[in-house]
Amino acid sequence: MSFGKTKAVVVTGIDGLVVDVEVSVGQGLPKVVISGLPDTAVSQAPNRLRSAMTQSELTFPDTRLTINLAPASEQKSGAGLDLAMAVAILAATRSLDPADVARVGHIGELGMEGSVREVRGVLPACVAALAGNVRELLVPAANAAEASLVSGIRVHPVRSLSDVVAFHRVRAQGKTLDLPWPEPGEEAEPEETGDLRDVVGQYEARAAIEVAAAGGHNVSMIGPPGAGKTLLASRLPSILPPLSREEALVVTSVQSVLGKVDGQALKERAPFVAPHHSITMPALVGGGTGRPRPGAITEAHAGVLFLDEAPEFKRTVLDALRQPLERGFVTITRAQQSVRFPSRFQLVVASNPCPCGRYTGSGAGCSCATRARREYLKRLSGPLLDRIDVHLQVPAVTRADLASGPGESSEEVAARVREVRERSARRWAPLGLALNAEVPGSILRSSPWSLTPADTATLDAALDTGNLTLRGYDRTLRLAWTLCDLRGADKPTKDDVYAALTLREGQQAA
Repeated sequence: MSFGKTKAVVVTGIDGLVVDVEVSVGQGLPKVVISGLPDTAVSQAPNRLRSAMTQSELTFPDTRLTINLAPASEQKSGAGLDLAMAVAILAATRSLDPADVARVGHIGELGMEGSVREVRGVLPACVAALAGNVRELLVPAANAAEASLVSGIRVHPVRSLSDVVAFHRVRAQGKTLDLPWPEPGEEAEPEETGDLRDVVGQYEARAAIEVAAAGGHNVSMIGPPGAGKTLLASRLPSILPPLSREEALVVTSVQSVLGKVDGQALKERAPFVAPHHSITMPALVGGGTGRPRPGAITEAHAGVLFLDEAPEFKRTVLDALRQPLERGFVTITRAQQSVRFPSRFQLVVASNPCPCGRYTGSGAGCSCATRARREYLKRLSGPLLDRIDVHLQVPAVTRADLASGPGESSEEVAARVREVRERSARRWAPLGLALNAEVPGSILRSSPWSLTPADTATLDAALDTGNLTLRGYDRTLRLAWTLCDLRGADKPTKDDVYAALTLREGQQAA
């Protein structure tokens, strides 16, 4: 009985798991047994392995093969284990040096003709490999640029199983085979975020968007078609700071798992995701058939999730946002595994005031029945709206707005946003927090951060009358801290609290 072993990495959610691929060649009738909780794609690997090895003029053992994927307690999914299984078989039959093979990780799907095909999730796989002390990886040539984003790992691009065999046989002789890297593709054009000065008029709404960006607060906008709601939302990323290294790694890992990595560098800008109102719950929060996939809320992690025409979304889909908004992650549970996806995003929802969209001012142009208008906005549940800090009334653009000229640029506003975020990050650093929107209300209501009764009088009155929930109370306090930071003050005053409550209740414009 002979034995071969190598390393591979599987990705569950957006997290990688280093797998020991062990092969035992024993006596018996020709059969391949795969143990270690393989999914359907992994269980079907023997057909691909046999064909790929035959086409590469390598011998597939005509005997009993046992392939174990350790740790056996974790589900293994995807065809990215193909290459590692083929190499472990070649090591077990002594076609390759077992000692050399055992030191290197292998990622890739095998084509029937022996090619090594691109796989998804290579970036998080490389991060996991580095954490698991795997310092050298053979990956599909198409994934090589993505894999090289992780420093500390030596990446070798391979196009075929023959490349892999040649690589290991040369190394066994104490030499090095430098496999050719693919020609660098064109750098992906930076995603155009536009400029805030593109917004015509809407100075109060622009100021409110700045507050939301500075503190990481959620926003709701109600206004007629053409008022600029979508434009305001799409310009929000342009005033957000660049992603930190940690955020960029997570955001790019999500893109990798979704097969959307389009450049040779980590993402630097906050993502902006705007799903259509027909989106399903699995597509929004994650899941789907087979292995769980990230949804739109995970794709928007560290960025903005924009729901245009929010009342047109299914109510069950909208209400699925409630827990991720509070917790910053979503857990998808299946029979054999539970996957956690990050989902800390800024929610921006936009709505027309009624089905026809013309119920503004006196409402003379509206053709909707009174009941239809009332029921339209009720599609957004109270618990969801309670998790939104800034509520804006966005009026129609007037001729005076057209004549007023452009407002401040995104660059100017972004500088203030960055300053506020740096200020709040320094303040909350001892608590492991950065944004005002992340601070628990229990902290803001306790020393040394609590405000005086005189400062919170308007909040206390709203709480006493039932016009404000405790969640709303705490979220208004967070908003007050952001307004305070924008002034450069040390602590919110009653004016900050009143302004925060006004923003929350949507009374800043008619």
